[in-house]
Amino acid sequence: MNDPVLEYAFEIRVDIDPHFRIGRSADEELTFTPVAGGTVAGPLLNGEVLAGGGDWAVERSGTAQLEARYMLRADDGAVIDILNRGYYRASDDVIARVEAGEHVPEDEYYFRTAPVFQTDAAPHRWLAEHQFIGLARDEDGQVCVRVYVVR
Repeated sequence: MNDPVLEYAFEIRVDIDPHFRIGRSADEELTFTPVAGGTVAGPLLNGEVLAGGGDWAVERSGTAQLEARYMLRADDGAVIDILNRGYYRASDDVIARVEAGEHVPEDEYYFRTAPVFQTDAAPHRWLAEHQFIGLARDEDGQVCVRVYVVR
């Protein structure tokens, strides 16, 4: 069996609005962060993040389980749906540094996703036919996800 090969596809830079606290129980908290726009740039896809949609996060015992859903518009006008699930875990110190606007190196916290794309646009159909992983970070008030296709 061959080991997987990752090919860098593009980076999604998502503008976000302030999050809403939805609820809390004894051991978890649910929040929603609206998506306000953004960009997509890379060797395999360029375009924009459309405003709308957002990220639901359930935080349990210091780890947030994430589920973001929003849309991209490719430079050719095709609309692409993205469902991006993942996990975020960081120490209190790292969270404070990120919230203060510091560029914290990615190896100091865990922020990984598994994006799934849907589109019937022929030039972008490959997005709906491959597995992807995302390496994410917070940077300059955006959530930035480097997306790799698994070959």
